Amino acid sequence: MSTVLNISAYKFVPLPDTETLRDTLLARANDLQLKGTILLAEEGINLFLAGPALAVRNFVAQLQQEPRLADLSPKESWSATQPFKKMLVKVKREIIRMDHPAIRPAQGRAPAVSPAKLKLWLDAGVDDEGRPVVLLDTRNGFEVDEGTFEGAIDWRLGKFSDFPQALLAHQAELQNKTVVSFCTGGIRCEKAAIFMREHDLPNTYQLEGGILKYFEETDGTHYRGNCFVFDERRTVDARLDPKPSCPA
Repeated sequence: MSTVLNISAYKFVPLPDTETLRDTLLARANDLQLKGTILLAEEGINLFLAGPALAVRNFVAQLQQEPRLADLSPKESWSATQPFKKMLVKVKREIIRMDHPAIRPAQGRAPAVSPAKLKLWLDAGVDDEGRPVVLLDTRNGFEVDEGTFEGAIDWRLGKFSDFPQALLAHQAELQNKTVVSFCTGGIRCEKAAIFMREHDLPNTYQLEGGILKYFEETDGTHYRGNCFVFDERRTVDARLDPKPSCPA
């Protein structure tokens, strides 16, 4: 029986008080006996937590009492065992490293497409205006190997900070198309979509909530394989159930 609630969430919002937040959130998570990782940076928060449902939701409710995080919207899945070994709260330069400090999602996001809308586009092969739709996987190559959307572009990234240079090398191939960037939970494709729009690709969208939200809100059609997650479950399927990793 799956009794451990796993959540992931992020938000780009100015957090100049990261050191104070680190101590507060670590103490709160330990009091609730949660495990996982919380990343804090001046640009926002990114978290992965697991534990009893009541404790996890208590933690989220306390986070949402902070006005800056009131609309934090975690993605949920379940597992039979605790997928994390310890509780860590880290202060970083970026919650997802891109090495382009001018990309500031808190100052304005790229447009997002909902999972339901993306499924309709993929069913039709075109967007609402009749433009061809292409999917761009912004994850690392080893993650893509576990599963991805049918026909998705994969630039074999070694790390997310490789994305800007890869985009510049392939930019011409994406002209006059509707490009939907996607990743596990939305954080990488959010930065990627802004970067693409700033480099003359105006018909770029991000998949709202990433692959995990697509699994949660659709039947997983158009996705092949599993989704890599950064905990001991390693991958989950379209029902968000843990699955063995694909053979190398």
